[in-house]
Amino acid sequence: MADIINDKWISIEEAAEYLGIKPVTLRGWIRNKKDGIPANKIGKQWKFKVSELDEWVKSGKSAID
Repeated sequence: MADIINDKWISIEEAAEYLGIKPVTLRGWIRNKKDGIPANKIGKQWKFKVSELDEWVKSGKSAID
């Protein structure tokens, strides 16, 4: 059951809340592209998988230089 929840697509607002940041910060990271945040554009909206966000944070790529 936890795998299903972790593979759910979430919105930019939900992803920002999950990461403990503001949506404007997350949009900046997406625009910056150097942060490597795992964002997927579906139509006109950015979507995220919780499992990919977790892996990104664990990898250390989310750390500020």
